[in-house]
Amino acid sequence: MNIIQSNIAKLPTKYGKFKIKAYKDGSQEHLAIMSQDFELIDAPYVRIHSECLTGDTLGSLKCDCQNQLDLSLKFISEHGGLVIYHRQEGRNIGLVNKINAYALQDLGRNTIEANLELGFKEDERDYSIVGYIFEDLGIKTLKLITNNPEKLDYVKSLGVEIKERIPAITNSNKYNEGYLATKKEKMGHLL
Repeated sequence: MNIIQSNIAKLPTKYGKFKIKAYKDGSQEHLAIMSQDFELIDAPYVRIHSECLTGDTLGSLKCDCQNQLDLSLKFISEHGGLVIYHRQEGRNIGLVNKINAYALQDLGRNTIEANLELGFKEDERDYSIVGYIFEDLGIKTLKLITNNPEKLDYVKSLGVEIKERIPAITNSNKYNEGYLATKKEKMGHLL
């Protein structure tokens, strides 16, 4: 891996005051959003949040991404820790393909069927940058905020101790009920 890093900068937000650092891996740029006391915490709360432009920025109701990001930033602001903003849009199929997957979902496919029909695996994400960020920030023990068993397995594979898993449960709506059911029933998410 040939990673380019930024310096750490201050980031005041509506959730609280954070520090932020960017990592560039090839064409993808990821963020580490840290509470101000991050370095003082032995087992920080950590959320690996996968980018979702339509949810995080536009407030799409087809997913629970923005709600999970809001929940995590508020929680980290209050309890200390880190949000890794993992920029691999649409489970790493890219924005254009994600919108094409949305169009297939409009025709009745679930998220997995749409990705497969477009020629992708159900989930194309690569978490290797997360391991690099953990190493860079000295994370050996954490409390992971996730519903995704793949993220749990990946963190364990790094030899990082998970002291606790904190669910990232948010309210569903009529637009994302099928999406959440697919995540639970087909992808094993802990919902």
